[in-house]
Amino acid sequence: MSSYAQLAVLLALGTLLGAMPLVLPLLIAPRNKGKETNNTYECGVDPIGSSWLRFGVGFYVFALIFVAFEVDILYLFPIALVYEDFGWRGFIEIALFLSILSLAVVYAWRKGVFKWAK
Repeated sequence: MSSYAQLAVLLALGTLLGAMPLVLPLLIAPRNKGKETNNTYECGVDPIGSSWLRFGVGFYVFALIFVAFEVDILYLFPIALVYEDFGWRGFIEIALFLSILSLAVVYAWRKGVFKWAK
């Protein structure tokens, strides 16, 4: 089998496997909807009020900052496992990374992102 044939087979297989999770639910999902489907919550408790509530932008900003810093911290775990091989250069790079991360926290703090309005 030539290289182009192998590439074509892999592309076809990748396309098929990528499209399967999108097409399969359309084929096997139930079509009927109950009366509770359009409710806000399907937990058995009748909802009170409208489902369109306005949340303060602080919730979203706080969540985005949490996700950003959590991803940054996840980069430190692999580095911590192989830290012995880095030496002083690696230590300086990690210190620089953490100082930039700390500057971002200080910036967000100074802008009042962490103040929770009641």
